[in-house]
Amino acid sequence: MTSSDDSSDGTTNDQPWVPPPWDPPLAGTEIEHVLGSLERLRVTFRWKTGGLDVAGLATTIGASRLTMGGLIKHLAGVEVMKAGPEIDGSSPGEPWASAPWDEVQDWDFTSAGQDSPEQLYALYDAAVAQAQSRLEAALDRGGLDQRIALSDQVDLEVSLRRNLFDLIEEYSRHLGHADLIREAVDGQVGLDPPYPEAS
Repeated sequence: MTSSDDSSDGTTNDQPWVPPPWDPPLAGTEIEHVLGSLERLRVTFRWKTGGLDVAGLATTIGASRLTMGGLIKHLAGVEVMKAGPEIDGSSPGEPWASAPWDEVQDWDFTSAGQDSPEQLYALYDAAVAQAQSRLEAALDRGGLDQRIALSDQVDLEVSLRRNLFDLIEEYSRHLGHADLIREAVDGQVGLDPPYPEAS
């Protein structure tokens, strides 16, 4: 694929199109595509939610109570659960282990307003880094078809493949929310993060 026009996707002056580094492969293995798709969603979500202050993280639209801060904290928790307890039965660690899930509905969403921007971004970034490491280790041990600990929790056979697709689904659902809220905060729109500068 070539183009003679300048474009925001990095294609200029009849140079071949180069996929951005966050894209899944154009022709790879199943694991490469699953992890690549997940990484693209993570990068896009981090861009959509990034750089906001307290007011931006607390913005709501319409009748919805969803906020960017709530989405960040929720997806941090999803990353932790999907890559830890649901795979190997380990503790999720704090703040998840002692959270009042039974007393406070949607605690992860509602408690985010008590956290600073720095705390929320650090919580999310640490959760993603930990999940990346744990998922890669799990895949090395047994691939996508392996039975995970969630099977015993729900009394059904659950594979790592299903767990990863559930994580992708979580991002797919909430990126749409992030799109709408971010546009309301400062007008930012767009499908992908800015294309990296050619070196």
